[in-house]
Amino acid sequence: MKIVYGTTNKSKIEFMRKRAEPLGIEILSLADVWGQPPSAWDSPLEIGSSPLENARIKAQAYHAKLGGLVFAADSGLYIDGLEDARQPGINVRGEGDWMTDDDAIVHYAALAKEFGGKMRAQYKNAICLIAADGVIHEHMGNDIASKPFYLVDKPHEIRKTGFPLDSLSVNIATGKYYYDLENDSEYEDDFHDGFTDFFKRTLGL
Repeated sequence: MKIVYGTTNKSKIEFMRKRAEPLGIEILSLADVWGQPPSAWDSPLEIGSSPLENARIKAQAYHAKLGGLVFAADSGLYIDGLEDARQPGINVRGEGDWMTDDDAIVHYAALAKEFGGKMRAQYKNAICLIAADGVIHEHMGNDIASKPFYLVDKPHEIRKTGFPLDSLSVNIATGKYYYDLENDSEYEDDFHDGFTDFFKRTLGL
């Protein structure tokens, strides 16, 4: 089974492929389908007020363009103790997505410094899948959210394109940067397999 993932973020595609592979699902990128990433005017405007609304907007736009099985996902970052007006939420890269990867690292490192060097945070995720017949399946819940983690003020030397805040992310239980955990299972333990369960449930696998 092949499903198109409505994103141009290579790291996000890799993340989802890892979760879909056990089910025999092949995740196709927009580049796989169109031959090249869509230009800016092809990308839907993410004007929703929540991760779920934005996931739905993207899924509907790409389904209208491509047909077939299409899904999109979105996330929001929420920081304990930060007033509502300053919460990143769906604007992790700022209003209008102005932050580059480097900008985001600088911004959140400075924010963590305000909290004494670390702040407790969590990603809340949403997914929307549209079947070939247009039926919409969507979900946003704790089973696809990250576990709480620390964002710190001193970046790790490792950078991963598309996931800049991983360089600032520390596992609460161990006090280690995720990049310094000894094996992948320690990292994966902080992420639920809810995405795999979502595909299994909605696609009847």
